[in-house]
Amino acid sequence: MEIFWFIPTSGEGRYLGTNIGKREVNISYLKQVAQAADDLNYTGVLIPTGQTCEDAWIIASSLLSATKKLKFLVAVRPGLMTPTTAARMAATFDRVSEGRLLINVVTGGDPVELAGDGIHVSHSERYEITDEFLYIWKNIMEKRKVDFKGKYYDIQNGKLLYPGVQTPYPPLYFGGSSEAAHQIAAEHIDVYLTWGEPPTAVKEKIEDIRRRAQEKGRTVRFGMRLHVIVRETEEKAWEAANELIKYVDEKAISATQKILARQDSVGQRRMTELHNGSKESLEISPNLWAGVGLVRWGAGTALVGDPETVAERLKEYKELGIETFILSGYPHLEEAYRVSELLFPHLPLKQSSIKAGIQ
Repeated sequence: MEIFWFIPTSGEGRYLGTNIGKREVNISYLKQVAQAADDLNYTGVLIPTGQTCEDAWIIASSLLSATKKLKFLVAVRPGLMTPTTAARMAATFDRVSEGRLLINVVTGGDPVELAGDGIHVSHSERYEITDEFLYIWKNIMEKRKVDFKGKYYDIQNGKLLYPGVQTPYPPLYFGGSSEAAHQIAAEHIDVYLTWGEPPTAVKEKIEDIRRRAQEKGRTVRFGMRLHVIVRETEEKAWEAANELIKYVDEKAISATQKILARQDSVGQRRMTELHNGSKESLEISPNLWAGVGLVRWGAGTALVGDPETVAERLKEYKELGIETFILSGYPHLEEAYRVSELLFPHLPLKQSSIKAGIQ
């Protein structure tokens, strides 16, 4: 089991849905979070991407010299960058970091945000673009000269002069719940990521992607993006969960759900359906709480409980095939320590390689 942490480049605070308890997020603070994750032996960190975030590649580069062995899961965006440009960026970062790069393939799910970046294509077209993008990107990263003419890309004599250090290339991570996303995962991806859904739903996803990958002669590993609220006792953990959303009112929920309703992401729709915009009945599966998703898009669920209970829930997902957990909690600096101190002793953790780049 590998545990990652999260770098909050879009904002941070003690409560959701309010400016109360909000703290300034600058490079000094982000370094504190990254250094804590590094010192506490998290395998790596996810750096989010999107209009509301600081640029992931610049932040990751800024954090390299502040850390020693921490890996960085950084997004490439098919449609927003060309595959050859993304390959040069990845190879340079991988070489400079001595193999500490992981690639998060993000197709995007908000048509309004995408339009703001000049992208005006349908959901299915985005995945067609992603398919072509990854074919080109992988071939170039494997030091092949690429001549490719597809529906979206026309590459002539594409090549990479300065390769990265990981072979054949930094591992590809990817999430998506649509059929098109599952096909991309089966065809191209090393680690498929799901958000924290009830175990039965996660099992269905894993089985479907495994079957599709086997048909192509491939294997795929699995990971989960999830919040955690762990305290010394079950009672304290649920108190902390309720405290996190104490300022969330109907107006805040309505504003967030309006933004989510415009998205064409199947995964986001599944997250929203877990709570249906209501603060009632937020425990959707034992210890799995959907309160975060009331006012946050993306990962919207948290495991809540004492260390032993949360560890058992994580192990249940592990039994289904989840090997990597990308966790987070509010505020991220303090919670990085709390999760390490309370939860790590109860988990069968993979020992991080001292030499970066070794899988």
